Amino acid sequence: MILLCGTVNRPSLDVLAATGPRIRSKSACDPLRAEVLAGGPTADGAVGRPVEVYAYADRIVIRQEGRIVAEHPRSFSRGDTLYDPWHYVPVLARKPGALRNGAPFKDWVLPAAMERVRRKLAGVDDGNRQMVDILTAVLADGLPAVEAACAEAIAQGVHSADVVLNILARQRDPGRPANILTPAALTLRHAPIADCARYDNLRRTI
Repeated sequence: MILLCGTVNRPSLDVLAATGPRIRSKSACDPLRAEVLAGGPTADGAVGRPVEVYAYADRIVIRQEGRIVAEHPRSFSRGDTLYDPWHYVPVLARKPGALRNGAPFKDWVLPAAMERVRRKLAGVDDGNRQMVDILTAVLADGLPAVEAACAEAIAQGVHSADVVLNILARQRDPGRPANILTPAALTLRHAPIADCARYDNLRRTI
């Protein structure tokens, strides 16, 4: 295992080079050349602070204060760049167009239902923005929940982000509270009778 240390400079979708154990911005690592390229939304809270890069035989792990802020499979190919698109989803909120042509999102394979929604939204004017809203929901609700919501929306013949997010919101709502058993002493023995004529009699009396 190789341990390198450096500092994250800034998050970006740009591809920048770095030499020596100093982190620039790229969300990848190449310890064989003593280069550490990291950042992006992967380490949003790690920007500008020292990190440790652990190079194992099969993966690269970036830690900060004992917390993993990035982890990628290790590649030994020269000039190879590996992305984890989920690291860059927060950036899409500011740049939804990057979903269409950003390097981290090229050839991105999503779960089946989410992929169907993405293809359908591709023909909509604000399709990128809607898909970004759905992808962002994964960060809060988890991938299985969003995939299930997309599948339910497609089954209903719709695919808009509003519908998917509404399904997720309904899934988050707590169920109905359990019925409270009424003690025998408080059980109603004589149900009231709805008789509006009684009020008329009261008015005549007054």
